[in-house]
Amino acid sequence: MHHLNILEYKRYRYLKAAFLLVVVSILAYVLHRPAFGPYGDTWLGYTLGVIGTLIIFWLLWFGIRKRRYRGVGTLHGWLSAHVYLGGALVIVVTLHTGFHFGWNVHTLAYALMMAVIISGFYGIYTYLRFPRLMTENIGEDSLEVLLLKIAELDELARLNALQLPDEINEIVLKSCQETRIGGSALQQLSANQQDCPTSAAVVQLRDIGKNLEGDQPKYHRELYLIMLRKEALVARARRDVMYKAQLEFWLYLHVPLSIGLVAALVAHVTSIAFYW
Repeated sequence: MHHLNILEYKRYRYLKAAFLLVVVSILAYVLHRPAFGPYGDTWLGYTLGVIGTLIIFWLLWFGIRKRRYRGVGTLHGWLSAHVYLGGALVIVVTLHTGFHFGWNVHTLAYALMMAVIISGFYGIYTYLRFPRLMTENIGEDSLEVLLLKIAELDELARLNALQLPDEINEIVLKSCQETRIGGSALQQLSANQQDCPTSAAVVQLRDIGKNLEGDQPKYHRELYLIMLRKEALVARARRDVMYKAQLEFWLYLHVPLSIGLVAALVAHVTSIAFYW
């Protein structure tokens, strides 16, 4: 069964509404011929500016209120409207400017609006893509379960290493003590630990195994398989952390940019009301 996502809500109801708004705005802009050329202080410029401002404040209000909504259908509808009306702002507000930009608060408000919209599009991408990837990666486990399995493999690896030379014990101990899952923001977002001790241990054990004698090759093979299993689990755990970090990362862009947009928009409207 095909489950519609927020972009397809009600057969693209809000895409059609946003498209209509964009078409009407473009037609009005093309047909409008002020004496001194299109600009924000013409009647059309003011009209598009008011429409854009109302949409912006509605989108910001929705961001605050969305957690209170009841019913998945309603939430999907509002989210769909949020996405498409936000996209329509690119055209509506650009036409409002009359393509006049400068080093002033008005252009700052426009630039912040574009940054908010771009970060919002990234948010859509993450929420449509990453949950599926997280499910495929983690399966029926959770991050906590993966960490427990890794700890069990560490214990098993240390026991097996006791039957092998000190060099191998040092490699295993380093893998147990220095392998990190999570770490800095960059490590979380990239799912990577530079010079990962577990990956290094796998390579080193493979090379060392060629020089063992007696019963040691048997213990070495068992240890090598344990470290391979651990390496796979560590990679899965890091990917899970990465997907979650990237899901949250866009909010660290979107929310501050939205707050900055509110401040710049208030300054923009105030300056027009009192000085123009």
